[in-house]
Amino acid sequence: MHLKALSYPRTAQLSCVGTRCNSGIAQRGKTTRRRPSHQLPSTPARTRFAPSPTGNLHLGSLRTALFNYLLAKATSGQFLLRIEDTDKTRTAPYAEERLYEDLTWAGLKWDEGPDIGGPYGPYKQSERTLLYQQHAEKLLVLGHAYRCFCSSERLNTLAKQRNRLGLHSDYDRACEGISTDESNERAYKKEPHVVRLKVARDSVVWSDLVYGRVGRTKRQKDIAGQEKVLFEDPIILKSDGMPTYHLANVVDDHFMKITHVIRAAEWMSSTPKHLIMYQAFGWEAPAFAHVGLLQNQERQKYSKRKGDLDIRRFKEEGIYPEALLNYVALYGWSHTRHSEFFTLPELIEEFDLKFTKGNTMVQPHKLLFLQKKYSEKIAVEGGPRFDSVVDQIFQHVQQELQKKPPCEDLGSAFDLKNRVIKLFQLVGPRYVNPQALFNDYEYFFRSLDLLEYNPVLDPDGHDQLEGCLPLIHQEISGIPSDDWDSAVLKTTIQQVIDTITEQRNYIPDEPGNNSSAPGEVATQEKTLRSKAVYRAIHYYLRWAVAFGRPGPAMHDTMAVIGRKECFQRLANARKLIDTADP
Repeated sequence: MHLKALSYPRTAQLSCVGTRCNSGIAQRGKTTRRRPSHQLPSTPARTRFAPSPTGNLHLGSLRTALFNYLLAKATSGQFLLRIEDTDKTRTAPYAEERLYEDLTWAGLKWDEGPDIGGPYGPYKQSERTLLYQQHAEKLLVLGHAYRCFCSSERLNTLAKQRNRLGLHSDYDRACEGISTDESNERAYKKEPHVVRLKVARDSVVWSDLVYGRVGRTKRQKDIAGQEKVLFEDPIILKSDGMPTYHLANVVDDHFMKITHVIRAAEWMSSTPKHLIMYQAFGWEAPAFAHVGLLQNQERQKYSKRKGDLDIRRFKEEGIYPEALLNYVALYGWSHTRHSEFFTLPELIEEFDLKFTKGNTMVQPHKLLFLQKKYSEKIAVEGGPRFDSVVDQIFQHVQQELQKKPPCEDLGSAFDLKNRVIKLFQLVGPRYVNPQALFNDYEYFFRSLDLLEYNPVLDPDGHDQLEGCLPLIHQEISGIPSDDWDSAVLKTTIQQVIDTITEQRNYIPDEPGNNSSAPGEVATQEKTLRSKAVYRAIHYYLRWAVAFGRPGPAMHDTMAVIGRKECFQRLANARKLIDTADP
C-alpha cells in the first residue's frame, strides 16, 4: 500500500466541535472547567490500538485496546491495529507476533492492520518513515520546528546544571536562534542533529472526554526569582532520521482518520505537544479520553518490565478470554447495571464514555468471581466452548495421572474423559482452571490416604452410626449398575437415614406427659435427631469415598466416581474401622 501524497492545508487555529477535540492554544489565564459528555458520538468512530512491540501484552494495554474497540463497535465504526516500531533498540523479535496472538485470543478483531491491510496503510510505522521526514521538514518550513545540533555531552551537562539549581531539565533553546540558511547548510553537510518542535509560550487547553476542559502553562522561577515560561521542546525527529512517538503518532492518526483516542492518563502530559502539531499542520485533532492507571494493592503502578499482569500468564493459568475482557472493562469505566457480568456483545451494547477519574486498584478476587460465572455459563450451555474446556481439563488430568498412576482401573481414555465431563458439569460454578480443579477434586480420579475416622457423636457421647454400617453398605450395594445415578443414590441415602432414625430415635407419647402438645415436642426432637443422623451418614460417606475432602453432595460425587470404585472405597473404609475397633 503506497503512502498518500502529502497535502498541506494552511496553518489554522484548531476549532473542533461535536465529538472531536475542542482544543487550541489559549491565552494566559485561568482554565474554565467543563463537565465532559458521556454520550457516544452520533457518527461512526475510528479508533486505534497502537502498541510498541517491545514485550508481551499486559493488562493495562488490553484495557486500552478494549475501550477503543468498544467505542468503534458501539458506533458502527472501525477499530485499527497499528504497530509503533520505530525504536529498533527496544523492539523484541517475537513481540509483534505475540501481539497478534494475544489480541486474537482475547477476542478483539481489528478491521485494519499490518496483517490484513486497509485503505490507510501501511500500518507499521517502520514502513512510513518517509512520511514522517516530509512532515518534520514541513514544520521546519512553517517555523514550528528547528534543528538542534547540541551534542549529547552538552545536553547532559545542561541537565545536571539545571538539576543542581533546582530547575526543570527542559532544553534551553540554544539552537533555536540559528538562522535558516546556517541550519540548512549544516544539515546538508551531514552534521549530526535532531529536529525539535517549537512549543508555544501560551497554554494548551483541550476538552478531555474524562476530565473536561484541562490545560495550563508550565512555569518556574529562575535563579533571580523571576517567573518564566518553560520550553519543553521535544525531539520529533532523531539524528538517524527516525521519528519519535510524538510526530509519528500525530501524523498517523491524521492520515488514518482517527476520530477518538482513548489512552492511559500517563500520556496526558504529551497531549499539549500533539495538539501544537495538529495546529501547526492545520489539522483537526481527534477527541482524547485519558483513563486512570491500574495499580496494585500498594497503590503502585503495575510494571510492564517486571511482567506484572502479563496476558500470557492469564492464558497459561486457564483464565477465559471472555472473563479477562469483562474484568478489565470494570476498571475505569462506570456502568449502571446491577451486575458486573458482561459478555462482549453486552459490553458493546452498554458502552458509553462515562469513565472514572483517577487511578484504579486492581482486585484479583473479581477475576476469580467472573471466571466462575463464565464456567457456570459454559457448563450449562455446552457447545464448542464446553468441549474446549473439557479438553483442557482432560489433558491436565492425564498429565497428573502419568506422574502418579492411580491404583484403580479408571477404564479407557473415553471413560476418563466422560468422568471429566460429569465433574465439570457438577462443579462448573466453582471451576477456575484445570490445575485448581485437580487439586480440589483429585479424589475423583484416584484413591487417597484415608484419615483417621472420628465418628459423629450424639449428645450422650455415642457413635450415631454404631452398628449401622452394615445397613449403609447393604443398601448402597443393592443399587443395580443400570440405576447408579445421582437421583437413585440420593433417594437410597435418605432411606437409610430414615431407617436409622426410626431405629434409634423412637419417642412414644407418654400418657403422663404434661406438655400441652406432647406430639409436637416428640416430633421436634425426632427432627433434631434425624438431622444428627443425616450429618453422621454424610460425614461417613465423605470420609470413606471422598477421603474427607470437601466437594459436591455425596450422591453427586458417588455418581461420578462410579459404582465399582465406590464399593471398593467403602470396603476399604469398613475394613479400616473394623481393624481399629478393640
